[in-house]
Amino acid sequence: MDYSKLSPVQLDALKEVSNIGAGNAATALSQLLNKKIDMTVPAVNIILMSELFDEIGDEKLAVGVIVRVLGDAPGNILFVFDKDTALGIVESLTGQKEENLNDMSSSVLCEIGNIISGSYMNAIFKLTNLVMTPSVPAVTYDMLGAMLSTTFIESGQYDDNVLDLETVFLQDKEKNISGHFYYIPVPGSLEKILNSLGIN
Repeated sequence: MDYSKLSPVQLDALKEVSNIGAGNAATALSQLLNKKIDMTVPAVNIILMSELFDEIGDEKLAVGVIVRVLGDAPGNILFVFDKDTALGIVESLTGQKEENLNDMSSSVLCEIGNIISGSYMNAIFKLTNLVMTPSVPAVTYDMLGAMLSTTFIESGQYDDNVLDLETVFLQDKEKNISGHFYYIPVPGSLEKILNSLGIN
């Protein structure tokens, strides 16, 4: 599929699927942290692979939780936040203040990634009847550009145009504590999602 040729109807359908999935994920995160979690309207991002680093700023270090999506609509889910936010989330759940990522904090972040991605996939399953199951999550601390480009490549998106469904979770608007949630589908997955909705 040439992502640049998606019609407005197809884009609206993908936004709605992402909205329902991300809404479930935000609710799960809110219940987990016992805090209100707002989210932005999901965006369908279609950008040139060559411009990826210019778009996202490859110098920014971030914590990423990566979950591989298996099943009928495979791809990758990437949940990204800055280091202070990640450690703050760990502290709120464990009561332990950490200065750096370690085995314990990575384990907590993996469990969060597991719960959030599972909620996202369950919502899409209910909407499309496509079975999606998560792999064991992995935590990485790297430049955001490197994480995203690697995730696109692992998802088999090598063409000029790459696509992701992005939602921003906002825990504290004043302090701008937020996490970016990306679903990066393997080529062919979008067609299955759209077909299941009766949109070709």
